[in-house]
Amino acid sequence: MRIKLYKDKAKKALNKKAKYGPDVDIKRFIKDKKILEPSLEISEISKELEQVGIDITEKFRAGSYYQINDIVLSAYSKVPGLKVLSLEQAYDELGDELWNYYWKAVPVDADKFTATVELVGRGGYIIIAKKNSKITMPVQTCLFMYGNEILQAPHNIIIAEEGSELTVITGCTQMRETSLLHAGVSEFYIERGAKVTFIMIHSWARRTHVRPRTGAIVKEGGEFVSHYINLNPVQSLQTYPNVRIIGDKARANVSSIVYSSLESYADVGAQIFLGGRESRGEIISRGLLKDNAKYIARAKLIGANKEVKGHIECNTLLLSDDAIAMTIPKLEAFNKNVALTHEAAIGKLSREHIQYLIARGFSEREAISILVRGFMKIEIRGLPESLMKLINQAIDMITKSIL
Repeated sequence: MRIKLYKDKAKKALNKKAKYGPDVDIKRFIKDKKILEPSLEISEISKELEQVGIDITEKFRAGSYYQINDIVLSAYSKVPGLKVLSLEQAYDELGDELWNYYWKAVPVDADKFTATVELVGRGGYIIIAKKNSKITMPVQTCLFMYGNEILQAPHNIIIAEEGSELTVITGCTQMRETSLLHAGVSEFYIERGAKVTFIMIHSWARRTHVRPRTGAIVKEGGEFVSHYINLNPVQSLQTYPNVRIIGDKARANVSSIVYSSLESYADVGAQIFLGGRESRGEIISRGLLKDNAKYIARAKLIGANKEVKGHIECNTLLLSDDAIAMTIPKLEAFNKNVALTHEAAIGKLSREHIQYLIARGFSEREAISILVRGFMKIEIRGLPESLMKLINQAIDMITKSIL
């Protein structure tokens, strides 16, 4: 009965365009065919997976989830206090508990992409950190695509029970230069005093459309940290995570690094609702543009309780005269005792700074690399050294690709 309710809502939204970003003809990617077993082995694509943070040796991972196109290959936990299930497994194993977290952080009828996930999407993972469990190693999830005009639309749910801590690394990539649509939904539920750190690294190709749909609910004393990195140009990318802080003294940090080149169109943003007293929120974005790329950075903070603080920082670096950039920071306050701030900047590499480094013995190429790396660096409070190393490796890949 509950499934029917969600499917009925989704059907009414199948033609509902997303609020932001270019439209996509989803029907072109929906194939009326039997599910085919993938012909690839994980070992065959290890190089591609390593680039997006996936360690196929799993030596330093608490659990793993692998999906190729719409086929779930595996989902498992290696440590106590942690569950890693496919959505299909969760239906059976969790029973009524699942419905407390199903389409509660992201509306099923938000747009045509969320509707498609419910109606024709397959796969997706459920990750649960049990009460007071401190999962010290990251869980990794891999969403891989290959073929042409293929849709991948998983529904993911991450739950951090009271007092728990969890880190999830999601790597999404594809094989070959083909036309694909990735439209995954990820819901996060951070209970009282829990913490979730989420790192998503995307390495798609220039003919791919990417539509992640993310929502998070953070309760009293909880913390949600999300960092998104886009390594390569895509045909279009649109994402706008919506974080709702409903508990006192909770916090959220949402940051992104997006590299766009060629004819890529990226519309990237985030919203944080500061509904808990003394809650904190920060949205930071870095856009790096070449060629004829178009980039829009959106950010919105809503101060809805006493003694809340929030900050927005949107910076974009143009490496081409033909690239187009736009920043749209928004602040809303519904209580006089709030402190919300923003800063936004669009610019180019300073010739003076380049000359300064050249004068100190660096080549022009090295000088540009140093300045670009410095621009993309984002300080993320409390992030372990191993995860900062992963992010820095991704930044190195971007830097090499632009030089």
